[in-house]
Amino acid sequence: MKVKVSRKAHFNAAHRLYRKDWDDNKNNRIFGKCNNPNFHGHNYELVVSVTGEIDPETGFVIDMKILKDLIRSEIEDALDHKNLNLEVPEFKELNPTAENIVIVIYNKLRPHIDSNRELEVVLYETPRNFVTYNG
Repeated sequence: MKVKVSRKAHFNAAHRLYRKDWDDNKNNRIFGKCNNPNFHGHNYELVVSVTGEIDPETGFVIDMKILKDLIRSEIEDALDHKNLNLEVPEFKELNPTAENIVIVIYNKLRPHIDSNRELEVVLYETPRNFVTYNG
């Protein structure tokens, strides 16, 4: 019997959506206000879910304290109050769209979750705009 457990977290970050190889007109047409050269920010909400069999000894799919600490060390410490374009190595050449951010988060967490467990990451850029990635 598989059970899905989830942990919510959040971080605040600034970014700019643009491509260096496009001119200003094309960047403005495609990315609009998100192409602001002075950047803009979001209060990101994150839901990390792990699905798997319940350990008969502990009764856990994953110890929630371990999951909480993992999210803090791998995601919040790396992204919170950062300019994603300028301060986060993964986005030096990767446009920090919600789609790309959720994949980066997943890839940072995946090595720390047992391979026999499923991992799903949901990232809310706004309360109404969110993306989901599960590998």
